[in-house]
This record gives sequence, C-alpha cells and structure tokens, in this order.
Amino acid sequence: MYQLGRKLLFCLSAENAHDVSLEMISAGQRLGLSRMLAPAVPSRPRTVMGLTFDNPIGLAAGLDKNADCIDGLGDLGFGHIELGTVTPRPQPGNPKPRAFRIPEKQALINRMGFNNKGVDHLVENVRKCDYQGIIGINIGKNFDTPVEDANSDYLACLRKVYAHASYVTVNLSSPNTPGLRALQFGDALKSLLAALKEEQVLLTDKYGRRVPIAIKIAPDMTEEEIAGIAQELVAFELDGVIATNTTLSRDAVTGLQHAAEQGGLSGAPLSDRSTEVIRLLSSELSGKLPIIGVGGVVDARTAADKIKAGASLVQLYTGFIYKGPSLIREAAEAVYSCDS
Repeated sequence: MYQLGRKLLFCLSAENAHDVSLEMISAGQRLGLSRMLAPAVPSRPRTVMGLTFDNPIGLAAGLDKNADCIDGLGDLGFGHIELGTVTPRPQPGNPKPRAFRIPEKQALINRMGFNNKGVDHLVENVRKCDYQGIIGINIGKNFDTPVEDANSDYLACLRKVYAHASYVTVNLSSPNTPGLRALQFGDALKSLLAALKEEQVLLTDKYGRRVPIAIKIAPDMTEEEIAGIAQELVAFELDGVIATNTTLSRDAVTGLQHAAEQGGLSGAPLSDRSTEVIRLLSSELSGKLPIIGVGGVVDARTAADKIKAGASLVQLYTGFIYKGPSLIREAAEAVYSCDS
C-alpha cells in the first residue's frame, strides 16, 4: 500500500510531498487507521542516556520540524521521535526549491536552512500531544545570529524546551546554515559545551529532573577531528552523541540528476560513511557515552551495521521516506538480532 502511495507522492516536489505526507499521517491517526496500516513493532525496552526506549528505532530530526505530527508518527511504532531543528525565532529557511530526490540511490539532497515556526510554536504542540514515548528536541541557531553569538541561541532554546523534552539534541552539523559546522571544533566547541552544561545544572535544579543533552555531528570530518570532538564530549560530560548529519560529499551520486545541487546528501549513499564515523567514535569513547546512529538506514542490514559499529539506538529519515512504515519493524528486528 505504501509503495502505491509513494508513486503518487513522488509526482509532487520533494517538499510538497513531505507536507502532504505529514497531513496524511495526522489524518490517519485521527481516524484510527495508523496502527492498522503500520506493522506492529515488537517492544524490547532498552535504557540509553538514563531513558527507557520502548524499541531502538527512532525518527531523526528534520521530518517533523514543528511538532505538528507527533501523535501520528508515534502511532507508526517509533521508539522515539526527535523534533526540530527548531530555532529561537521563526524563520523561512532557504529559497525554494530546496529538496531534491535521487531515487536511483534512495537519496535526498536538501538545503532547507532550518525552516521552522520557532521554539514557542513547537513547545505548544508538544504540550498538547498525547504521545507517551521518548521525545527528543533538536535545537539550532537562527541563520542571522553571528556564529560568535551562537551560544545565546542554543541556551535560549534549551531553556524553553527543557521542561518538555525527554532529551535535547544540539545541532552543530547542518551544512545549510553558514558557519554552523565551525562550532564542532576548538574554542567555539569548548565554549558552547561549557555553557550548555552550566545551564543544564541550573535547569535540573529548577525543574527537579535532569534532561540529557546530546550533540549531533557531521560525517565530513577526519579521524583526528572525530577523536578531538569525542575527547571534548567526554571532558564536558555530555550525555550522548548523534552520528551523523547529512554529507557534502557527492562521490556516490556523481552524474545523476540533482547531484550538483547544494545542500546535504542523505540516504543510502551516506550509510557507509556514517557507520564508519560511529565505529571511530565508539573506539574513542570506550563506552563513556552512548551513540545514536543515523544516516543511510534503508534496510535491515544498514540498521544492524550501526549497532555493530557501536550505536545503542538507530534513527530513520530518508529510508523511511523511500520504504515507509514497514522499515521501522524491519530495522527493529535487525537490531534485536544483534542483541541475541
């Protein structure tokens, strides 16, 4: 059924299909159809970052930026849903068109640019949702905030989402906000991590609960850079790391339609590189903090590869667009097979 629906959706532009899909998922939930159409995902709870996840497969940030579809997505069987990326102020993102399919490779290129309705809108939607699973909220900076002032945007978002999130992800790795990836290195990284940890302590005292903070990193780093960021995450006692965001590499799609579009590449071509980053991180971290694996999970094998490389949980995005809800169960069963 999903394959038929996908053919119709793929007649639309990638961004229009995205919007229509969220509306359909929400409508399916309201009509009580979602649970009947999506294969049931076996529950096998696991504890990561001090949180209990019903199953190891989550939805990556970017699909539901504004928390408009939490309940519908929850009905499909995800063990957790990561919302955002959200910024302190609403912003339109980059000019359209800004999302492009490469179906021959089960891939997407996007340069959305953190288009969202702002953190207040997202928080209000989270307040109203019925979903009882784990909710991650992914935060970023506004495009017109200078990189040297980025800490203020991240802290503003952290303060607003803290009471409503199961965990918070700090997005330092989107290729579509100028200068953002520079925050992954050197003094800029140390300054931000110190500010986040100081604020986490204050907010834990204020709300009487400690909300874990994870950092989302890029795949386009050298081994030395990966080792360096791992060392800083341990030194500042972050709670987790999400690997990886989209890539700027086009090696796997050269010559195909849309391959030359600017933006981040996701989907199957990212799988091997994302898994390698997880493997390198795992070696450096030695179990000191957990890894959530994302990037190119399109089937059972690619889900299992993330776990074998050292991830504790797996997230879907582009694979979910190409394969539909059945991928959630397929990926979960592949992860469970790694546990046995």
